[in-house]
Amino acid sequence: MSARVVSLHTYPIKGCAGVPLTSAYLTPAGLTHDRTFMIVDEHGVFRSQRREAQLAPIRPEVLDDGRELRLHAPGTDGVRVAVDLDGPRRPVEMFGQPYRAIDQGDAVARWLTRVVGSPSRLVRVPPEHDRVTDGETPGRAGFADSGALLVASRASLAELNRRIADRGATGVPIDRFRPNIVVDGWAEPHVEDEARELTVGDAELAFAKQAIRCAVTLVDQLTGVRTGPEPLRTLADYRRVPGKGVAFGAKFSVLTPGQLAVGDDVVVRRWSGTAVTAQPSTS
Repeated sequence: MSARVVSLHTYPIKGCAGVPLTSAYLTPAGLTHDRTFMIVDEHGVFRSQRREAQLAPIRPEVLDDGRELRLHAPGTDGVRVAVDLDGPRRPVEMFGQPYRAIDQGDAVARWLTRVVGSPSRLVRVPPEHDRVTDGETPGRAGFADSGALLVASRASLAELNRRIADRGATGVPIDRFRPNIVVDGWAEPHVEDEARELTVGDAELAFAKQAIRCAVTLVDQLTGVRTGPEPLRTLADYRRVPGKGVAFGAKFSVLTPGQLAVGDDVVVRRWSGTAVTAQPSTS
């Protein structure tokens, strides 16, 4: 069986629920609408599941090609946002870095403040946003942490959950890692760490860096409740990156934008330390 895409996910609002897709267009900054929006506090500093796990079940719907946004959360009526694509810019901050963003108004701010439990506003990347991300292959991104795309494989998750089970604990679902592209068909775990160039559908990707994992992986993505200590406890046994933390999945930059879909082949064009075109597969 050749490697293939088994699920696609976009996260229109940074830190909030993902939206499963059957197909998507990959822009230079990632899947369309991915991390286009962000929730900030009264000082413009981004909110994250690292501190506000209750962001996880806030579910966005992107409608009318991004001109409308609807938000839903357990136990409350939803809210509709007519997206402001070109309003006044305001300063915001993410990981200590300054950016400019477009505030999406008082109505959604009041709704988010009730849901989150502290003053919050919704902002959007402006059209001129051109953030460059670092890594082996630099790229572009909206408000994603550190790269356009997170790729993870079922083989990597199976190995992690096998190790968790050996501890007598319960494994975790793939949504704990908030991937954009989930791949099946690689015979070994963590192949995504070794692939340097991929072709998926019409798009071409290049490796940027391993994905260093944080406390977000401890949050149940359906309930917004922190469960811990897995998967970080077990990842610390065998996935430590010296001086950085623990890794699961890999960040990729976009070399060539294009259409991709669930079921597309994932073809590795170049491997780490090699120039060999190859494709690992299971028999």
